[in-house]
Amino acid sequence: MQTPPRLTPDAALFLDFDGTLVAIAETPEAIDVPSALVPLLSDLSDLLDGALAVVSGRQIDVLDRFLAPLRLPAAGEHGVQRRDAEGLMQEQRAPDLQAVLDVANELARVYEGLLVERKHAAIALHYRLAPQLEAVCRDALMRTVDGQPQLELMHGKFVFEVKPSGVNKGVAIDAFLREAPFAGRTPFFAGDDTTDESGFAIVQPRGGVAIKVGSGPSQALHRLDSPLAVFEWLVQARDLLAAPASDTQGKPA
Repeated sequence: MQTPPRLTPDAALFLDFDGTLVAIAETPEAIDVPSALVPLLSDLSDLLDGALAVVSGRQIDVLDRFLAPLRLPAAGEHGVQRRDAEGLMQEQRAPDLQAVLDVANELARVYEGLLVERKHAAIALHYRLAPQLEAVCRDALMRTVDGQPQLELMHGKFVFEVKPSGVNKGVAIDAFLREAPFAGRTPFFAGDDTTDESGFAIVQPRGGVAIKVGSGPSQALHRLDSPLAVFEWLVQARDLLAAPASDTQGKPA
């Protein structure tokens, strides 16, 4: 894999959150958002004429809380929720997840180190603090969704998530690319997890740039080693995008 190319002024930039913009923590609430990240994203959004969106497994209101006061275009819960550049929110109706929630809560009661996250239309079962329970979590949730085609079990980094079938980050990115200000631009997407592969599959066939963050196999043709490397790449991108305007200041027309 290669280092990603320079971000161009005609780019549409899509960024995963956990593991890409911020380092993954032991629990979802324990992440550390670098103080310089929010102004950096704000600058990039302005330089790209608003064509910057966060595409995450998180709920959009949670993203807003971590990135306040920014309210960027965003896809939450892997595309179950989507807020376009005009601020219009689209949200799929939540399926009946009570049986899944009951199983996840029972697992967390019996086994120490499991964390249940209830989202709008999904249930996430985190086992980062108990990685030896991966098979236990997978098998229990697989049995629960068996025979329910409206539900899909997804595996991420130390998490299993039950969500509506047919919804993923690629679908969300494709929807953004059909709308202003993203339409007609070259898509860039950076993500670290298996859940980001659907996004890579959308941007690369369109002549865009897919960036795998961290180690592991991926269809992405470009790689950055860590969220810190992503941050540094974004800083360089901002500075390069801003340079032409600053270079002309004070020069005669």
